[in-house]
Amino acid sequence: MENNLDHCCCSKLLLFLLLGSTSLVFLSHLASAATPKLNNEEVKALKEIGKKLGKKDWDFGVDPCSGKGNWNMSDKKSFQSFVACDCFSFNQSSCHLVSIYLKAENLSGTLSPEFSKLHYLKILDLSRNLITGSIPQQWASMNLVELSLMGNKLSGPFPKVLTNITTLKNISIEGNYFTGPIPNEIGQLINLEKIILSSNGFTGTLPASLSKLTKLNDLRLSDNSFSGRIPDFISNWTSIEKLHMQGCSLEGPIPSSISALTRLSDLRISDLKGTKGSSFPPLSNMKSMKTLVLRKCLIKGNIPDYIGRMEKLKMLDLSFNGLSGKIPESFSILDKLDYMFLTGNMLSGTIASWILRTSKNVDISSNNFNWDSSSPTECQRGGTLNLVEGYSSSADTQSRISTCLKRNFPCPASVTKYSHSMNINCGGLEANVSGRVYEADREGRGASILYYPTQGWALSSTGSFMDNDIDSDPFIVTNASRLVNVSALNSELYTTARVSPLALTYYGLCLINGNYTVELHFAEIMFINDRSFYSLGRRIFDVYIQGKLVLKEFDIQKAAGGTGKPIVKTFNATVTEHTLKIHFYWAGKGTTGIPTRGVYGPLVSAISVEPNFPVPSENGHKTYIILLAACTVAAVGVLVLILLGVMRRKGYIGGSNAVYKELRGIDLQTGLFTLKQIKAATKNFDVANKIGEGGFGSVYKGLLLDGTVIAVKQLSSKSKQGNREFVNEIGMISGLQHPNLVKLYGCCAEGNQLILIYEYMENNCLSRILFGKDLDRKVKLDWPTRKKICLGIARALAYLHEESRIKIIHRDIKTSNVLLDKDFNAKVSDFGLAKLNEDDKSHVSTRIAGTM
Repeated sequence: MENNLDHCCCSKLLLFLLLGSTSLVFLSHLASAATPKLNNEEVKALKEIGKKLGKKDWDFGVDPCSGKGNWNMSDKKSFQSFVACDCFSFNQSSCHLVSIYLKAENLSGTLSPEFSKLHYLKILDLSRNLITGSIPQQWASMNLVELSLMGNKLSGPFPKVLTNITTLKNISIEGNYFTGPIPNEIGQLINLEKIILSSNGFTGTLPASLSKLTKLNDLRLSDNSFSGRIPDFISNWTSIEKLHMQGCSLEGPIPSSISALTRLSDLRISDLKGTKGSSFPPLSNMKSMKTLVLRKCLIKGNIPDYIGRMEKLKMLDLSFNGLSGKIPESFSILDKLDYMFLTGNMLSGTIASWILRTSKNVDISSNNFNWDSSSPTECQRGGTLNLVEGYSSSADTQSRISTCLKRNFPCPASVTKYSHSMNINCGGLEANVSGRVYEADREGRGASILYYPTQGWALSSTGSFMDNDIDSDPFIVTNASRLVNVSALNSELYTTARVSPLALTYYGLCLINGNYTVELHFAEIMFINDRSFYSLGRRIFDVYIQGKLVLKEFDIQKAAGGTGKPIVKTFNATVTEHTLKIHFYWAGKGTTGIPTRGVYGPLVSAISVEPNFPVPSENGHKTYIILLAACTVAAVGVLVLILLGVMRRKGYIGGSNAVYKELRGIDLQTGLFTLKQIKAATKNFDVANKIGEGGFGSVYKGLLLDGTVIAVKQLSSKSKQGNREFVNEIGMISGLQHPNLVKLYGCCAEGNQLILIYEYMENNCLSRILFGKDLDRKVKLDWPTRKKICLGIARALAYLHEESRIKIIHRDIKTSNVLLDKDFNAKVSDFGLAKLNEDDKSHVSTRIAGTM
């Protein structure tokens, strides 16, 4: 019985042990299921990925899916370093990675093929790093839904491997260095809803296969170098809400098929190529529009009234087109509108009262508005309404209207003393640098303002930085990194700068007419060359001086050789109507999202303008620049002075010189050239450069050091009549500006040399084509071209007789005095026999003059 008891006890003990063991296994399994870990194969892949990317702070002593340690770190601004796992959707034994975010960590490695071993990965965000190389081919087997590689240093052709990941809905490869065409295979990504290709180097036409992406709701192509027109197949994107095509080199016009995109809420197209204008694109069915940017899109005609019925509209930019007619009255009911930029058009009519009362940022500068008794006579300074250069030429004679409202911002008639220099510390305080005082420029606003601190200069600023989610845009910035290659004295000019999101114009006001040296000071102080993603930004903009493009797609950092390095660009500019205009313009090029959204557009540190001619001293005497012959036109535009004191002392000209006597005491205002410059330009008047000869003398083709092609008209030393013609021609033409009048760049008078410098006309004169032996040119002179030439001559004469402030009768219109540019546009020249006409005379009688 004892044996039986022992057996029973042993059996119970065995059963207890078995049950207890089973319970422990079960509890262990429950504990394991409660805290599953990342799949071992994926852990191995993650280790390789970290090595390739340069991610050194992952702690594999802690399970990546635990959410502990350094596996989940981020801030609200941009930095993110975390992984997300799914531990329940697959089985109860392990977890799988579904998301990886490594944003703004300055990772400088390469993309690992091991990513392809993360079979459950859906979201991968590696934006704002320094990753180089290309996308591995192994990625073709991935099942990604969202991929962001924005703001890195990836390069090569479009990563065609991505076209095999047909599960993709969102792709961003913005702000890299990819080049070449978009492959046709992109049409395979039929599930795509969002694709951002901006700020790369893509070229070629947009492939027709893009039309297959019918689920797109967000497409951004800005800042590339595409070719061809905006395709009609965009009508297939009926789900699209956001479409950006700014500065991507596409050709206009905007196709009418855009009318099918009725869900659009954010449309931005700018800087289209081409010469043909078109009417406003049909957007009447776009009731959800919030942001509408159609800037410099070759649009002509009236603004449609229905724009004013876009109830959700917050931003409207139609600047730098050819729009005409009135601003629709319906715009007055755009309650949610914050910004309206209509600058640089030909809008007319009177400025409506609701515009004058608005508290919104409205820029209607550089237009063609009419003035009546209810219209403003003053500019709003520092407010939210910019009217500078807003009126048509009909307002020029109105003395009660402020000059800031008139075309070309003329100097007030009340000014009796003109200035001869302008120095501005853009965005900074007053600074004395090497004895030169740079005036302060600290106006903090800039969305739509005229800042007019003194009689000597003013600035006009237009635009709003997009997508930066900042209530008050910064238009003055301070250096974010150490300045290099600059002395402590000069650093005052570069620690601050003025920026603009669209257009910035500085006006030099009431300047003595003449030739000036313009120095533009730049330093890239917002990007940092510190081996961080801050260094990846590319700022690109254009610069115009007196309407001439002098810097195209200018990149400060590239030109200076790095960030924080000053660079000075120097130009010659001629002031003929007492106003100098320096215009900075963002043409949609460059990055817009590095280091954060809204960093782009023109940036300028300082401006210096100094004369290249003798400046009147305070006591009325003239100072002279060595080896410089002075030639400038008086405000009355008729009489001329050649200041040749130094030349005279050197014996080049004497007081008995006939021309010198005729010109003594007159104030001249054209460009100044030395004989040395002219000889260099014409290769010492080489016969091979001779392009014509007349009673005045010979004409030579020349090339200035800055690349400008000129025509050099050399007075015959034997002709006394030529001397008088020389004086008369400078006096007449220097004060005239018209597309159908030949432009006089300047003059030279040294020794027995009397020289006029004109713009070069590629097709020479009309007589040479009509009566010459050049059959190729004669063939091009078809009837439409002949009509264009006749109308050009007529416009020139109408301007001289009726429109010019100085009424002039040419008295020698003939085919040899009609010059033709490369497009056969006619320009009248040779004013040696011209005669002034008094304003109140409708008829004039003269002696016989001109050619028999």
